[in-house]
Amino acid sequence: MDGRLQTLLAGIEARKGDKRPFLVAIDGGSASGKSTLGQALAQALDAGLVHMDDFFLPPDLRTAERFAQPGGNVHWERVLEQVLLPLSKGEAAEYGVFDCSVMAVGSTARQDVRDVIVVEGAYSLHPRLRDFFDLRVLVEVDGETQKARILRRNGERMLQRFVNEWIPLEQAYFRDCAVKDCCHIIL
Repeated sequence: MDGRLQTLLAGIEARKGDKRPFLVAIDGGSASGKSTLGQALAQALDAGLVHMDDFFLPPDLRTAERFAQPGGNVHWERVLEQVLLPLSKGEAAEYGVFDCSVMAVGSTARQDVRDVIVVEGAYSLHPRLRDFFDLRVLVEVDGETQKARILRRNGERMLQRFVNEWIPLEQAYFRDCAVKDCCHIIL
C-alpha cells in the first residue's frame, strides 16, 4: 500500500469517530497526484468521490475581476450549494458536471451519503469551502515532476497552457489563501 494512502487512512481513523459523512478534501497543484490518491482512498474505504474538475468556471463567470480573486477560477459556489451543504446535512448531493467540450454544465451526478466522502482537486480547500471538511489534505509536487507529468498526460501544447495560465493561478491561490496552513496532512 502506498505510504501516502496509509497516512490518509491513519488520519481518517484518528479523526473520524461517529461522524457521517466524514468529508475529506484533497487539494494540490496540477499533476500532484490528487486524483490518483483520491481514487485509491475511495476504493480502499468504499467512499464517495467528487471531482473538482466537475466544477470548472463557466465562460460567463470568467471575468478579470473573478480571476483576480485567489481561487476565483473554480465555481466554488456550485460546490458549496450542490455538494457540501447537502452532504453536511446528511443528504445526497446532486450536481451538474462541467463538460469542457461544450464549456457548460452537461450531465448530472449524484453522490449518496456514505461513511466517507472524498472531494479531490485543486481549489477544494477554497476559503469558502474548507470549514466543511473534517480532514484537509494538501498534496505537493516539485516543479520539474509536475511539468514532466503534465507533458506526459496532456502533451506539449497543453503544458504551455498549464505553465502560463493554470499553474500561476494555483500558486497564487495556495499563497494568498494560506492553503498549507489549514491542512491536517501535507504529503
